[in-house]
Amino acid sequence: MSPTETIRMALLALKTNKLRSVLTILGVTIGVFSVIGVMTALSVIQTSIEGGLSFLGSNLFQFAKYPVMNTRDPEEKFQNRRDITLEQARAYARLMEGQASTICFKVFDGGKPVSFGRTKLQGRTIVGTNEHFLTANAYTLGYGRNIAADDVDLNRRITVVGTSIQKKLFPNETPIGKWVKVNEMPYEIVGVLAEKGSSFGQSQDDLVLVPITTFFGDFGHANRTVNVATQSTSQATYNATLDKAIGAMRTARGLKLGRENDFEVYSNDTLVSAFAQVAGTIRVGAFVVSVIALVAAGIGIMNIMLVSVTERTREIGIRKAIGARRKDIVRQFLLEAIVLSELGGLIGILLGVTGGNGVAIWLDIAMVFPWGWAITGLVVCSLIGTGFGWYPAFKAARLDPIEALRFE
Repeated sequence: MSPTETIRMALLALKTNKLRSVLTILGVTIGVFSVIGVMTALSVIQTSIEGGLSFLGSNLFQFAKYPVMNTRDPEEKFQNRRDITLEQARAYARLMEGQASTICFKVFDGGKPVSFGRTKLQGRTIVGTNEHFLTANAYTLGYGRNIAADDVDLNRRITVVGTSIQKKLFPNETPIGKWVKVNEMPYEIVGVLAEKGSSFGQSQDDLVLVPITTFFGDFGHANRTVNVATQSTSQATYNATLDKAIGAMRTARGLKLGRENDFEVYSNDTLVSAFAQVAGTIRVGAFVVSVIALVAAGIGIMNIMLVSVTERTREIGIRKAIGARRKDIVRQFLLEAIVLSELGGLIGILLGVTGGNGVAIWLDIAMVFPWGWAITGLVVCSLIGTGFGWYPAFKAARLDPIEALRFE
């Protein structure tokens, strides 16, 4: 029997039992969808890691009270740490004088209103900082001027705003020189940041930068911790600068020799590594779930094929009687199992890619197609079809033609 004829007969057998075939395919589809959907979503997020997680400038590291990804806080270890105060940050800057290119202080307060006239914008982020925020956070100035050192020293009521705020409060005029209310406190706009876009579905252009001293004066010191970003003079001096900076921060915090650091230090590399660890855990979980689902689907394929062998016993006897060889019978039933598995795999891949890229649409980032995982999925489906279809095919091939012809 030719391979073409074998394929035709296998497809005809599947078409004859449509409902049974569809239910079998559905089991494989669910297993493949679970892994492809998760892997596509992770791939989508990874394409924006450099733009989203790497929010620090080049050759920069940052000290903070909390870890970069604080998913668990056993016994409130981080919550109970002392805040990094402005005085400690300034002491650190004095100790690092001449050792670093840039030292930026920043403290955040999210979800605050910004208004001009009768227009009020809710949910904006106020950042108390100094003149180095743009360098430390990879922003550029669109027009106007940046916060200056004198603004910080003299507690001036000035602000630099993001383009989103400028467009909504001043759509047809320049905001420079205009006074806005930031959480009901008056500030004069002196500059506008260049547009940076969104990251992980959140706009990076909703910031309101104010001098850090004015921030503390208007909004208080309670429950506020300062993040301190430091830029080395070059990549070559990065490690040496980091070592000196850790010592300087320990001194500014008053930590005695032998006590562990009560602050976190991270850079763009640690941000990417932290995400990679989380993504790796999710991948393992998705893989385990998918394996269980695919094994269950494989058992379903075996069960369906065994039922099919029983129902088609007489057909098998007739085929053997007119000259079909064992390998022809094995090939036909194996092909049926593989077709069932591959159809489920293809549908699962299409649904998984569609669902995973839904994350890309939601976060407004580029869509991807995980070719590696898709090919792996098809290979695994072929193995499942072959592995779980082998025994029914072997059983069909071993049937005695005379006994098969007597079967009613």
